[in-house]
Amino acid sequence: MSAQGAFTFVLHGHLPYLRLSGPYGEVTTYEVLSETYIPLLQILYDQKEAGVEYSLTLSLTPLVVEQLIDESDIENFGHYLDEKIAAAQEDAVLYSASEHPHMHYLADWYVNWYEQIKSAFIHRFGRDIVGAFRRLQDEGYLEIITSAATHAYLPLLGRDSSVRAQLKTAVRSYERAFGRRPTGIWLPTCGYRPGIETFLAEEGFKVFFSEPHMLTGGAPIGVSAGDVFGPYNAIKQLYALPPFHVNPSTQATTFQPYRVADSDVAVIGRDDRSSMQVWGVRMGYPGDVDYREFNRISGTSGLNYWRVTGEKIDPHDKDLYHPDWATYKVDQHAEHFAHLIGDMIRSYNRNTGEHGLIATVLDMRLLGHWWFEGSRWLGYVLRHLANTPEIELTTGSQYVSDHPPQSSIPLAEGSWGMGGKHFIWDNPETRWLWEPIHAAEARMETLANQNPSPDEDTRAVLNQAARELLLMQSSDWAVNIISRRERRYAIQQFYRHQERFDRLAASIEAGEPDRTLADAFWAVDRIFSDIDYRVFADS
Repeated sequence: MSAQGAFTFVLHGHLPYLRLSGPYGEVTTYEVLSETYIPLLQILYDQKEAGVEYSLTLSLTPLVVEQLIDESDIENFGHYLDEKIAAAQEDAVLYSASEHPHMHYLADWYVNWYEQIKSAFIHRFGRDIVGAFRRLQDEGYLEIITSAATHAYLPLLGRDSSVRAQLKTAVRSYERAFGRRPTGIWLPTCGYRPGIETFLAEEGFKVFFSEPHMLTGGAPIGVSAGDVFGPYNAIKQLYALPPFHVNPSTQATTFQPYRVADSDVAVIGRDDRSSMQVWGVRMGYPGDVDYREFNRISGTSGLNYWRVTGEKIDPHDKDLYHPDWATYKVDQHAEHFAHLIGDMIRSYNRNTGEHGLIATVLDMRLLGHWWFEGSRWLGYVLRHLANTPEIELTTGSQYVSDHPPQSSIPLAEGSWGMGGKHFIWDNPETRWLWEPIHAAEARMETLANQNPSPDEDTRAVLNQAARELLLMQSSDWAVNIISRRERRYAIQQFYRHQERFDRLAASIEAGEPDRTLADAFWAVDRIFSDIDYRVFADS
């Protein structure tokens, strides 16, 4: 039977740059590595070794990759796992088998779970998480796409040179990590304004992804509405926006890729129905009563010992977690999702006679970190779909290569942020970020234009100034400010990079490039080792 349509998961993997940032940053990173990245790799390698022929699209932002190849981060992650094993062991003593039998069982269960994660990290993947993903791409099981260098919100950057710098630096980082140029890209938070496709084409990108309302029109739905698992609901609860509607100029559908404007760059729209079946608070699988509760943790060890229990149950009234109950639900929900995808593909083919694509887009942290059982669910889904002959498993770039877009569209400006446009990054609480960013962009462009062939010390200072500006531009500071999650930390980090940039730029402008200062700043963050500041020159 020939395939009637195609399917790809698009998993967006991003973490803010949190090296040496104290307990908040490092623990957050290590939690996601232990609960999402290592379990996901285990699942993908298990499926490969079982002969499952799967394909999916995986976004790893340059900020993630740069942290995962840093030896100190890798070393500290190993220490973190040891601490979690020790904490679970202490709980197993605290909650005795006679007085607290199920808590004792769960503590032992966590000891085994973290020991397995540590063994996989050290022995199965050789402490090389990026290399483990690279091997899967080299063997054809997934496509790793990149993003802007520091997950900058591209529509609001002030100069074309900054957009180019974000993209060129991302490509260079990707080539160093994966040994090839990327052909797909995740625009941070799906942020798009007309003209960005021109910059993508210059760097050889073939495809990116967008929110459905930017393709099909209407009000933003799904992720844009904030009704999803993760931190996005915190923003929705703080602000109420009037509906934002896009007037479609075409009869576009998320089942087909399209060329964007006059370019050869294709856009694929996120399928809302399948994405929200997983990610949505009301209809999503993670809200099932038997899955592990994310928000309640033990005061002794920080471990999660409880299950969801019910949507409106107070956290203190949650029941204890039963891993075997959760495992039973994972298989049920994977089978349900596979049937949903099959029904949607067959229906589209039957109604239109066309070969269509479903792209289910998820934040990778959902699979393990927010939804503890999510990685196992993904593995079961891939197994089910690989055994369904009418469904072709693919990746973003592979699909547009096999099924080139037949028409072009004027993609609407927008994002997957609340309200569907730019509000999260441009609102009364975050608007103050942009004046210093735009001023630094103009200053950096001038310095790059004035110094095409500098001496060694000047080059080092210019390269470090470029790193500081890229980090200033990160969209993560605005997200943390408006969501009130680590607001103070985000403001401090922004000012830290602004001050560093100003000091380095001033030293060059004074004709006394401060190499000692640049080297000291480099030693702290150690990001983009082969950066070329000339990416900020006015092309």
